[in-house]
Amino acid sequence: MANVLIIGCGYVGVALGKALASEGHHVRGMRRNPENLPESIMPLRADIHDKDLGDLLPDGLDFIFYTLSSGGGGEAGYRAAYADGPKNLLEALDKKGERPRRIFFTSSTAVYAQTDGGRVDEESPAQPTHYAGRILLQGECAFLESGYPATILRLSGIYGPGRTRLIDAVRSGKAEIPEGPPRYTNRIHRDDCAGALAHLMKMDRPDEIYVGVDDEPADRRKVLNWLAERLGVSRPREAAGGEAPSARAATNKRCSNARLKATGYRFLYPSYREGYAEMIEDMETT
Repeated sequence: MANVLIIGCGYVGVALGKALASEGHHVRGMRRNPENLPESIMPLRADIHDKDLGDLLPDGLDFIFYTLSSGGGGEAGYRAAYADGPKNLLEALDKKGERPRRIFFTSSTAVYAQTDGGRVDEESPAQPTHYAGRILLQGECAFLESGYPATILRLSGIYGPGRTRLIDAVRSGKAEIPEGPPRYTNRIHRDDCAGALAHLMKMDRPDEIYVGVDDEPADRRKVLNWLAERLGVSRPREAAGGEAPSARAATNKRCSNARLKATGYRFLYPSYREGYAEMIEDMETT
């Protein structure tokens, strides 16, 4: 069984840690405040920016998952989490002399700036115009150029238990559908984020980059109308411009998971329908 460290053991990291621990792996979850981690995940109190991080890291690590979030701190938060953090981790590993079998980094499809509704995969140009994508790309490069075996999973639109913003907006009548041609969105359920990472860990030689999205890039209008029908409420109204997307969210692309699926991974929630249907059912029974 493997000795695993999950750095930034939060929404995705906890799901991953529980899954790996259930298979018998020895899992540590690193957080500044690890008190509420599940019993199956051994807590490690540390900050990715600690100067003595090398002294805090456990010995004999087989796999490291870097699943840190920016904490909503804007550009400075992104730089701390995805540029400074990876640099400090790599320096700590060098200092300690640790040689993990592989480091996994959860990045984002924000590294793609495409807005024409076209297909995007691992070979598509990553030329982000927003700071989020630019800094994430720096983090990716830090790991891929570090000399340690590394794999990047570029995730998009993570949803799942507890993340009900879109459902709540449709149910309350606050959601709006923008006028104009389709605007494609991409998403992945939290449990498939964890499932894909666990699956890649078990591969002998995974590729360096995978796109982590479900099977169905979907027009936002289609998703909102489906949610309204499932909830039994009126369809969202169409409005000029609708909900104005942020600079980061103003993308329109159809991301492909073909490379990930070619490894043999099978999605628990192949589309938004399966994922949101389960979430709505859970909300209605609680």
